[in-house]
Amino acid sequence: MSEWADPEPYAALRRLAGEVADVVGVGKVEVAGGTVVVSLPPVKRHEVAVWRLWRQLDAQVGASHPGCIAYSGASVEDPDLGRLRRPDLMVFPAVCLEDEGTPLRPADVLLAVEIVSWANPRGDYGEKVADYAAMGIPHYVIVDPRGGTGVVHATPGYRHRTPFVFGDTVRVGPWKLDTSVLLTYGPPRATCGGSAS
Repeated sequence: MSEWADPEPYAALRRLAGEVADVVGVGKVEVAGGTVVVSLPPVKRHEVAVWRLWRQLDAQVGASHPGCIAYSGASVEDPDLGRLRRPDLMVFPAVCLEDEGTPLRPADVLLAVEIVSWANPRGDYGEKVADYAAMGIPHYVIVDPRGGTGVVHATPGYRHRTPFVFGDTVRVGPWKLDTSVLLTYGPPRATCGGSAS
């Protein structure tokens, strides 16, 4: 069970998170477990996964949920739980972006996607599963480029879990994701100029 946050310490943590987020070169800044969590900037293959999944989802969500978009770069906040999370990718109504400076409400988020990082893989499989389930986000997808695997979680309470391996086409609610386009972490195949490194 997620704990309920004391509003005063959480407000202080939110202020600190905002200050840290303004520092150049910082990756994700989140609030969870009574602390500010800072992640390193992502590696290229992490960002390739975000971009390739975004393209697939964005091509589908307009038909299944008119007015919704797939988007990378927004945060979702539940002050009652004391949580501020920034998934790698989310699906939500486009109009939510018009509230400048305000994180999304969990009730607006249909899907959260996290690409597992080298730095903190446990967070995606443990704390974030609990947090997104407690927030009531209907679907949560973990994509793990370390071994080319992943898990689709679905409500209620993420009791329904569907594991997959890269190459599978997986169903996430009304959408399908072709994971054959995803890359595992490892040495790069070639530089941007085309020569092997």
